[in-house]
Amino acid sequence: MKQSMSFIPTLREVPADAEVKSHQLLLRAGFIRQTASGVYSYLPLATKVLEKIETIVREEMNRAGAVELIMPALQQAELWQESGRWYSYGPELMRMKDRHERDFALGPTHEEMITSLVRDEIKSYKRLPLTLYQIQTKFRDEKRPRFGLLRGREFIMKDAYSFHSSKESLDETYEKIRNAYINIFTRCGLNFRAVLADSGAMGGKDTHEFMVLSEIGEDTIAYSDSSDFAANIEMAPVVAEYEKSNEEQEELSMVETPNQKTIDDVSAFLNIDKTKCIKSLLFKVDEKYVLVLVRGDHEVNDVKLKNLYEASIVELATEEETKDIIGCVPGYIGPIKMNSEKIEIVADHAISFIVNGVCGANKENAHFKGVNPERDFKVNQYADLRFIQEGDPSPDGKGTIKFAKGIEVGHVFKLGTRYSEAMNATYLDEQGKAQPFIMGCYGIGVSRTLSAIVEQYHDENGIIWPAAVAPFEVHVIPVNIKNDEQRTLADRLYEELTLAGFDVLFDDRQERAGVKFADSDLIGIPVRVVIGKKANEEIVEVKVRKTGESTEVPVSELKDTIQKILQNL
Repeated sequence: MKQSMSFIPTLREVPADAEVKSHQLLLRAGFIRQTASGVYSYLPLATKVLEKIETIVREEMNRAGAVELIMPALQQAELWQESGRWYSYGPELMRMKDRHERDFALGPTHEEMITSLVRDEIKSYKRLPLTLYQIQTKFRDEKRPRFGLLRGREFIMKDAYSFHSSKESLDETYEKIRNAYINIFTRCGLNFRAVLADSGAMGGKDTHEFMVLSEIGEDTIAYSDSSDFAANIEMAPVVAEYEKSNEEQEELSMVETPNQKTIDDVSAFLNIDKTKCIKSLLFKVDEKYVLVLVRGDHEVNDVKLKNLYEASIVELATEEETKDIIGCVPGYIGPIKMNSEKIEIVADHAISFIVNGVCGANKENAHFKGVNPERDFKVNQYADLRFIQEGDPSPDGKGTIKFAKGIEVGHVFKLGTRYSEAMNATYLDEQGKAQPFIMGCYGIGVSRTLSAIVEQYHDENGIIWPAAVAPFEVHVIPVNIKNDEQRTLADRLYEELTLAGFDVLFDDRQERAGVKFADSDLIGIPVRVVIGKKANEEIVEVKVRKTGESTEVPVSELKDTIQKILQNL
């Protein structure tokens, strides 16, 4: 591609509204332009990167036995109503009506559509397993689009769906796709982790996220410092061992704690360690009220609470609800003399080890001291209900937990029969009996992957693309395009390198050398070939973008030199 004929509108200044490096650099280097909040045009350079990522995705998905198709982005409401998600998905679902007042949604994902399609076409177990995928634009009306392509309202996604007649078959495909994802993100050059995660609004239980390590990531990963264990902080199980004090139990007593609502306040006011405080929070779990107890230095993990009750919705009770149900405001509530008919009490395992603790007295400006679980209150159920902390033992028994930030670029789910049962999607088994399909779901944020690569690969001068996904492999730059010898050699090398199979961008613009070099660094093509004063000697300068290393190379050795560089990147 000749640069004079392409569309690469580079910028010298950092756009004021671009908060993170990937957003800044993709705008400055002429890869994207914003057309509305969270909506972007992909310019020619970004389009080439997306094509290369998609090629990697297709190769690995096809190798895993998946088959590509394309489904409509415009989906009728009836399908979403069948699954129940028309009502539960939330305001992120972009809804609209056609001229006949029929309801539609712009697809954020395609579980309903693919289930409907397979339901109508696959009738026998003999056609299973089946894995179908597509690469398509998706739509989610994010409340706060941010970070450029990392959180947009319109984005490119690869979504795949598998259908099975047994859990064993699902497990096998799940592992194939999980390994395919490892290959995809490895080939893209990313530093990532596959972490145990929560399925959220998608449904299902077994799921892994693929997280690109980055300080600007919105998710926290808990990982072992001595093994390959990694999990989203919401899902990391706690296996800490607690010790119970052998001190004598004190009598229960109520003390005044005026305006002391938080654990920090109460701990300081009563001069007691936070580990002896019982934090009591009232949750609404579907239609049931549950009082959750955790130790004062711990935080309630609402995802674990949701999974414990296999609930659809878990939310903290409002101040008004707390007053109505318990009779006092949050900050002073506790488990003692709680109405067990109205409220179920569940506690994290650490609570059972507290001796002579402190908890709210269900009376404003008052707390109980000398609190001992089981003697002073009963717990319906003990469970792992807190967030894991740095320094906790790793759940696999190897090392201790550390935290890192991550950008989610992929997610794999075992959906089970969540959608097939809701939508009456069945096949006939070997006995001729109708059975619901057992399903898996597998997504990759293709446009988000592009941005995540830039977050990990850049320096102060611009982007540094890994060779496998770079928009071009080689950037041919004549220092002075008006010089006949330089122009002639540059033209020739452009043709020869292109015929040799290299992806080449030829900067044939009538610009100063400094402008060309600055743009080249900004765009981030792996290998730069500069034709300068030694053009008459057929010697060029080859510079590696990643290392900054420059070497003079005879034209006769240029192809081999470039090939070796690209193989080693």
